[in-house]
Amino acid sequence: MQGSNHELKVLMLDTATGFYRMQRYRVGDFFGPVDLGIHLAFKHNALTIGAGLLAGSVLPGSNRLIFAGISPCWHGFYVSSMGGAALVFDNLGINMLSLVGKAPHPSLLYLNRNHGEEIKVELIQVVPEQIWESGRQGVYAVMEAAIRMFGPRYEKDPRVLAVGPAACFTDFGAVGSAPVKKGQLTHVDTWAGRGGFGSKLFQEHGLLGIIYGGTHIDDDFRDRSVADQWFQDKFNQRMAAKDMEVTTKYRYDLKFNTGGTFGANYAAMDGDILAFNYRTIYWSHEARRDLHERFILNHYLKQFNEETIQTKQQRTCGEPCAAVCKKMHGIYKKDYEPYQSMGPLCGIFDQRAAEQLNHHADRLGFDAVSVGGTLAWLMDCLDDGLIAPAALGVNQKPRWEMSTFDVVGDSMHNAELGMALLNQMILPDGKIVLQFGVRKFARRLSREKGRQVLDRFVYNAFARQGWMVPNQYWTPGAYAPMAITGKYYMYYGRDFLPPRELGRESAQRMLKELMLDNLGICRFHRAWAETLIPDIVGDLFGEKDAFLSSLHMTASRITSRNASVFWESERNMDMVFEFLKNKKRIDGVSHPELDHWVEFFTRDKHAASYEFWYDMHKGIHEMLREYPV
Repeated sequence: MQGSNHELKVLMLDTATGFYRMQRYRVGDFFGPVDLGIHLAFKHNALTIGAGLLAGSVLPGSNRLIFAGISPCWHGFYVSSMGGAALVFDNLGINMLSLVGKAPHPSLLYLNRNHGEEIKVELIQVVPEQIWESGRQGVYAVMEAAIRMFGPRYEKDPRVLAVGPAACFTDFGAVGSAPVKKGQLTHVDTWAGRGGFGSKLFQEHGLLGIIYGGTHIDDDFRDRSVADQWFQDKFNQRMAAKDMEVTTKYRYDLKFNTGGTFGANYAAMDGDILAFNYRTIYWSHEARRDLHERFILNHYLKQFNEETIQTKQQRTCGEPCAAVCKKMHGIYKKDYEPYQSMGPLCGIFDQRAAEQLNHHADRLGFDAVSVGGTLAWLMDCLDDGLIAPAALGVNQKPRWEMSTFDVVGDSMHNAELGMALLNQMILPDGKIVLQFGVRKFARRLSREKGRQVLDRFVYNAFARQGWMVPNQYWTPGAYAPMAITGKYYMYYGRDFLPPRELGRESAQRMLKELMLDNLGICRFHRAWAETLIPDIVGDLFGEKDAFLSSLHMTASRITSRNASVFWESERNMDMVFEFLKNKKRIDGVSHPELDHWVEFFTRDKHAASYEFWYDMHKGIHEMLREYPV
C-alpha cells in the first residue's frame, strides 16, 4: 500500500529549468497513472510515467510502468505500458513522474532515492549522436551510457528508459528498457512502443533517457496469506495456482506444443494469415492455408519452437512472474506483433531475416508494429511499381512472388530492403521524411504518384494528422473508431458481431483494459485481475465504488475527445469486407445481419463501409457516455 493516508505521490519536474516538487493526490480522487495522467495531460500537456497502486506487491504482473499523455503520432490522449519497469520505479517511493517543459540541451535525467533521503534529481547534458553511435548503438547505447555514468551511485540495480534516433526524426519513436542485473544490462528488452512517447520524451522534453532506482521501501502490500484468501474466495484456488493457470498461453501451451504470443498465435492462425501488406486477404482460403503450412508451421514457427521453446529460452520482463513470456533466441526477443509486422507482413518468413530487421528497428527506437506496417506498405508500392526505389532512397524492390519464393534467401532480401528503408527514416536528409507522421507522408506521395499509394496503407486515422497501424489481427474491431487504437482497447475476437454490438463490446473491453493500465497490471494476467481487482482496491483502500465509477468517468473523458476519422484507405475497407465474406463462405456463419452486410458491401463497398464504421461509432458512444441513458 502507499502509506496510511493513501495518497498518490507525483514528482512534478520542469525539464526546462530543473525545478521539481512533490505533489500529492488523494486515492479516491484519482487511482493511478491513467486517470491522473489525463488530468495532467490536459492541464499542463504533461508526459506522465508511473506505477500502479499495487506495484511492489505480492500480486503477479503488478509492475507495469505506464506512460500517458498526448501522443505525437495519434494526436489524442494515449496510454502505453512497459513490462516490469515499475518494480524498480517503486523504489523511488513515488507513484508517478510528471514532465513538463523542454531541457535547453538534450539530457539524461537521473533519479535516485536512498533509504529515507529526499529524492535526488539531476539533468546531465549529452550529445545524442555520440551516444547512439557507441557500443550496442541506438537505444541500447543510451542504456549503457546511463549505467556507465550513474550506475555506481545506486545501492541496488537501477533501470533505464531510453530513446533512439527514431525519437528525433519521426513522430513514433518508442521508449525502450531492459532489466539490469549486477550492474550489467540484459538483453530482455521491454517497450512502451505504441503512441510514440519516445518522440514526446525527446522532442518535447529534451530527454534522451531516464535512469532511476533506489532503496526506498513503501508500505507495499506483501501479505501472501491475505492474497491467497482473496483468490480462494473468488476462484477456489490459491494465488500462485490461479495465476499459473491463466498464463498458460504465454508460458507453454500443451495444446499447441509452443508458447508465448508468437507461438500461440501462429500455431492457431491457419487461414487467417496476414502477409505481403495484407494482400493475403484477397487470396482463397486454401492458398492462405497453404502459405501458413509451408512458410509458418514448417519453417518460421518450427524454427521458433526448436530454438526457443524446446531449449526453454524464456525470461521475465524484470519482475517475478509465472508467465515467463519473454521468449529469447540469443540476444533476440520474440513477440508476435513485431515479428508479424516485420515478418510475414513484409514478406519475411525466416527467423534469421526477421531477427535482423526487428533488431535494427529496435536499435533505432521505433514503435515496432507501426514501423512494420509502414515498411510493408512501402514494399507493396515498390513491388507494384507505384513508387520507384530511388524515390525512397533504395535500389531494390522486394521479392514477393509466391510461385518462386525462396523462404530463406528472399526473406533475407526483404529484410535487408527493410533495413535500408529504416535508415532513410532517420537521416537528416533521408528520402522518407516522417517528422509529421506516415499519414502526412502518404498523402504527399499519393498526390505525386496517385491515389493507389494511399489506398495500400492500412492505418487508423485521428483528427487532421493522427495515425496508428492497427494490431496484427484480422478482425473488424482493430479498425473500430475508438478514441485509442493500436492497443487492446477494442474487441478483437474472430467471431462476427453486428457493428453496433461490436462497438459496445469494444467499449466494454476498453473499460477493462483501463482498469488494468490504471493499476499497472499486465494484461497477460487479465483472466483473474479483471474479476478480482475491484475487490482488492476496496479491501486495501476502501474505495471500490469510487474506483469503478472513476473507470467509467475516465473512459468517457477519453471518448469525449474522440476525433477518429473514417477510413481513408481502400484496404481498410477491404479488411472488413473480406473478413465478412470469409465468415459467411468459409466459416459458414448463418446470421441475417451478416448476410445484410455482405450483400451491402458487394453492392456498394464505400457506402457500406460508412454505415459499418458509423454503427460501430454509435455502439461505442452508447456505452461510454458520461451519463449513460
